[in-house]
Amino acid sequence: MNTVTARVTGIPEHKKTALECDFPIAEVSRIAEQESWRKEINRPLSHIHKWWATRLGSVFRAITLAALSRSGIDTWKSFYECHHFTGKVVLDPFMGSGTTLGEAVKLGAKAIGCDINPVSTFMVRQAFARIPKTELHATFARLEKRVAPEIRRYYQTRDPRTGELIPVLYFFWVKTVTTPDGETVPLFSRYVFAQDAYPKKKPKAQIVCPSCWAVIEDRYDATDLECSLCAHRFNPQEGPASGQYVTTKHGSRSHIKALLPSDGRPLAHCLYAMLALRPDGEKVYLPVRDEDLALYAEAEARLQRESLPLPTLTVRPGHNTDQARGYNYTHWRDFFNARQLLGLGLLLRAILDIENEAVQEQMLCLFSSTLEFNNLFCSFKGEGTGAVRHMFSHHILKPERAPLENSVWGTDKSSGTFRTLFESRLLRAKQYLDEPFEVDFERDLFGEQIDSRKTVASKPVRVRVVDSWEQLVGTDNGLMVLNGDSSALALPDASVDAVITDPPYFDFVHYSELSDFFFAWLAPVLKLRYPWFARPDSSDKGEVQHKDPRVFAKQLAAVFSECCRVLKDDGVLAFSFHHSRAEGWAAIHEAITTAGLTVVAAHPVHAELRAASPKAAAKDPISLDAILVCKKRAQADVANLDQGAVIQKSMTLANKLRAAGMSISSADRFVIVASQMLIAFSANGSTDFDSVCLMLQQADQAAQSGSQGGRPPQPPHPLTCGSALGGSGWIVK
Repeated sequence: MNTVTARVTGIPEHKKTALECDFPIAEVSRIAEQESWRKEINRPLSHIHKWWATRLGSVFRAITLAALSRSGIDTWKSFYECHHFTGKVVLDPFMGSGTTLGEAVKLGAKAIGCDINPVSTFMVRQAFARIPKTELHATFARLEKRVAPEIRRYYQTRDPRTGELIPVLYFFWVKTVTTPDGETVPLFSRYVFAQDAYPKKKPKAQIVCPSCWAVIEDRYDATDLECSLCAHRFNPQEGPASGQYVTTKHGSRSHIKALLPSDGRPLAHCLYAMLALRPDGEKVYLPVRDEDLALYAEAEARLQRESLPLPTLTVRPGHNTDQARGYNYTHWRDFFNARQLLGLGLLLRAILDIENEAVQEQMLCLFSSTLEFNNLFCSFKGEGTGAVRHMFSHHILKPERAPLENSVWGTDKSSGTFRTLFESRLLRAKQYLDEPFEVDFERDLFGEQIDSRKTVASKPVRVRVVDSWEQLVGTDNGLMVLNGDSSALALPDASVDAVITDPPYFDFVHYSELSDFFFAWLAPVLKLRYPWFARPDSSDKGEVQHKDPRVFAKQLAAVFSECCRVLKDDGVLAFSFHHSRAEGWAAIHEAITTAGLTVVAAHPVHAELRAASPKAAAKDPISLDAILVCKKRAQADVANLDQGAVIQKSMTLANKLRAAGMSISSADRFVIVASQMLIAFSANGSTDFDSVCLMLQQADQAAQSGSQGGRPPQPPHPLTCGSALGGSGWIVK
């Protein structure tokens, strides 16, 4: 029979935090799932600018609330209440987009955020900056009057119906290769270039003729089509590009990379279609004509004449950049065409002329956010949804074979432009400071959820952003935002009530490699103002990021050790984590143990929208995070669990989430099992990396067999305390 025993340390139950004892995983997961559908709308403060793997605010509100409350408090019943944790201090050593900071100050606590990446520090400062919306509107209006006409001039076409000039929302381009025999081949995988997000309901689509480049309207699934203009017959579903190969008109097949230009430039592009906007609001697809090509050439020529603040930074080799470099994208400037560089350069030059520095930085943040949707790595999502698929939708720098050129300034019908993001990102974030709401559900008389709603559960966020501990202590509403290595914080010992964070993934998203895209534009104009921008790129030797899990564990341990130093004895360090491989969990365990901490609880909660691009591409996607709750080793009550007890607890948690309507994949189940195993490892202090990996794999296999059989099995290899695997690790009997 499986048993669970507790190691007693003499800490009274009432002195524990609520987060150590229980957590409303089902209720929080329901709200989190609702939030995840539109994160930028439901938590605009942490989405003022692009950041990667931004966690859900509702989850971190619940974590922070439970971490600052004593046991016996019902976290869920308190979730929508207005709280005043006056005097409490919350630290996030991996600040990222500032999610933890936002939730902490909304609960009335002070917050400290630190990140080693300058883009993170800049965007968080801008998110919390209190700038009157009237001043932002006035500045935007001045920019619109001064520079918008210059930019819009290059984003228009002539309406064939009226002969009048009308704005172009999007230009459609395709990469081309030139074969050894001189044939230029467009890299279309199919000739359908625009269709509805739900094509079976709305089958109308736009197709380009491969012979005369006419734009044809037909069904998205058409397989036999004759062009009404040139009578060319073709199958719209079969383009010359397939996988890594391209086929010529004569049937010869070549590897695309073998046809890259010998002079080191990226592949050429051909402009073939446009989506324009008529005065009555009608959107119309049009083919490209000579006048349109001449307008682009004019922009190209002006770019050569103008002196504009454009990026010069090279793309450094890296895990997330090598794919782009492999296609000759060696400078960040290469990620834009001439018209985009001209429009962005004109806009940035005008922003730099704004005299009010605080307002100027708000516009710089907005400008930087606009870059994500205005480059050659964007693509068309289709009709019936947000039109522009931004460049980081897959967390990698994947060159687009059929890129979409957005309109830099844009119209009220645009998506991802300076104009639309002013409303949807910048102003929405400022409005959230005034009315910080939570996602909630309306219910019928029987308590059933019928619709989502927004509930204001916090006072307006009015914080003073400070740079030092002394300044933080001297203000009632302080927010300390730092840039630097979190393994060396300028904070006193035992000064922080809770550490709440989301550490980087060791082998997935290398933040600084991707953030260089923004850094290349921001650093040249901000390096004299902020010393953390005065560096070659956004990387730092103190980054916690490495493909070797053991090196990653050492890096993370250095930060966690510093967190342990500044954490009060009765405080908790809580962080979210998920990983599909045992090595990731072994690295986390090693970092926690080395830092002098112990895992005392682990709570699985909804973390990711399963339909998000990186998730949708995975065969077995993870939608759960484990919230790992740690305490200083001397202050921890830790349950000694055998493998059977771990699996029993894991199945109970999984069933609780299923009962709440969540789908649990086998990868999600591993997250639950692995997080519970970390509690068991903490009980005996095992730090042996290989044995931890082995036991995690064994537990996962046992859990799989248990879930298939409907009940937890007796473990085939019982695990007990021993020293055969190095120190006080577990041994396999």
